[in-house]
Amino acid sequence: MKKTLLAEFTAREGTEDEVARLIGEYALKVREEEGNLAFDVYTKAAAPRAFWIFEVYRDEEAFQAHLNAPYGGPFNAVLVSLIEEDASVLTFLDPVT
Repeated sequence: MKKTLLAEFTAREGTEDEVARLIGEYALKVREEEGNLAFDVYTKAAAPRAFWIFEVYRDEEAFQAHLNAPYGGPFNAVLVSLIEEDASVLTFLDPVT
């Protein structure tokens, strides 16, 4: 079964350009993962500091491989200093149809 989630966070005032640059670089790496099916980055139209990342992985094993990728930890360590939350807020999604 596919593993689908939405990751959300809000860039601190004045860091949105740096966050966009970092997430753009990270997205390129994640999209190359064998088990990644989607890694789409958005900002909320009414609140451009709010970032939403829609992620889909082939299955739980592919998601775990993503979590253990060597570039994830360093990315998150930098990101946490640039966002309002303590970490990305993850919402796991199940298909309706």
